[in-house]
Amino acid sequence: MFDRMREDIRCVFDRDPAARNAFEVLTAYPGLHALWYHRLAHWMWNHRMRWLGRVVGNFSRWLTGIEIHPGATIGRRFFIDHGMGVVIGETAEVGDDCTIYHQVTLGGTTWEGGKRHPTLGNEVVIGAGAKLLGPIHIGNHARIGSNAVVLKDVPADATAVGIPARVIGPRPEPDPRFQQMADRMGFDAYGLSRDMPDPVANAIHRIVQRVHDLDERMERACQALKRAGIDPGEALGEDDSGPLEACDLEGLEPDECEVPGSAPDEQERKQQGNT
Repeated sequence: MFDRMREDIRCVFDRDPAARNAFEVLTAYPGLHALWYHRLAHWMWNHRMRWLGRVVGNFSRWLTGIEIHPGATIGRRFFIDHGMGVVIGETAEVGDDCTIYHQVTLGGTTWEGGKRHPTLGNEVVIGAGAKLLGPIHIGNHARIGSNAVVLKDVPADATAVGIPARVIGPRPEPDPRFQQMADRMGFDAYGLSRDMPDPVANAIHRIVQRVHDLDERMERACQALKRAGIDPGEALGEDDSGPLEACDLEGLEPDECEVPGSAPDEQERKQQGNT
């Protein structure tokens, strides 16, 4: 038992740079207190002292702000940072070396009995405010972004973000053609760090890539028609639209763009919106 307690204290120093000494960790870390109270409550729960286990768990909740059902299974070196508002349900299972932050919920989605709460693998990190609901499985070394709502399984070594959560992969290398259009439009899909890809930016990247592909196919079709002696301009009309520029995007254009035919008050409102 004392070896497990020393192990718990050491893992706090490994994952929280604010920890200064063992006495501070012992007296001022509610996540550690909640874990130790849960071990006592879980032992009572497994030895058919379930009412007493619930009482110990309720006292721990009142003392620490962290609610862990006595029936939940918690692995070794489990670290709850800050901890206020954490809720872990009865059939939840947490592997070794996991880390969760405040306002995290490992909850259920049904009133029926049986397995109804998430299962976490080893070395899983769950960001603040994330909600994991239902009997889902989170693979080893997975990462859950802050405020994500996870309703499906997350594979090992993956990252899930968003509402509902989506599994995201590594950010693709920028295509030079896409980068040229993005520069004209003022859209930067690569402004975030490469290890934290943005699903919305990736979706826009795919749309712009599709536009490029369609332009190339249209150009090849026009060249084939010309070789066959057919003038595409007569059939389709001359294309005088020109390339898409930043000033063509209503509501997103830079301040230096002139908007023909706009009333002065409308231009002023647009300038305030851009600001």
